[in-house]
Amino acid sequence: MGHYVDLGRWPRRAHFELFLGYDRPHFSVTTEVDVSALYAASRLPGGPPFLLGTLFSAQHAANATEALRLRLREDRVWCHETLGIGCTVLRPDRTFGFAYFPYETSFSTFAANGRAELDEARAGSTLVQAEDDAWIHTTVLPWLRITSFTNAVRRDDSVPKLTFGQRYAADGSWRMSVTLEVHHALVDGIDVGEFMERLQDRLAAPLPG
Repeated sequence: MGHYVDLGRWPRRAHFELFLGYDRPHFSVTTEVDVSALYAASRLPGGPPFLLGTLFSAQHAANATEALRLRLREDRVWCHETLGIGCTVLRPDRTFGFAYFPYETSFSTFAANGRAELDEARAGSTLVQAEDDAWIHTTVLPWLRITSFTNAVRRDDSVPKLTFGQRYAADGSWRMSVTLEVHHALVDGIDVGEFMERLQDRLAAPLPG
């Protein structure tokens, strides 16, 4: 579900056409977010798993940021109505698989389905990838406090890439580094800034239902 953007009325048309011709059209921004509220909730009996709470918050922040729902369709731009979120999952043999979580408004439903999806990805031995681009892709690197990060991307890959780094204590709170890498033909710095603000707000708020 979605629609094509009317390029004739799109204020970013010139920027779209400019960056579409670049050999390296992607850029990334790394910052940190306060995860104290979610981490505290995850430590309570029956509390939400920290990873699933983070993914749910990121999914909703991305859906609220229109630029992150845009995708390249050759020389056109498609806007998805909603996005799911995908995540790398470490396997016992030190390889990784992919888990995919469809868009949900209820965290309890998201978490119930998410636990099964994570278990399946850990137990698998092949790289099953999504058949479409109605997702935001996520990498989790809990061993590193990230200060910058770039992904392996094709020139025409317009799916945003999130990377979550190590959770660490700082000044009486819990922090986590996060990188967002995007295609500049579709996304500008202001969009990344708005996404990060929305992600922080989501992480600080109770998870719905």
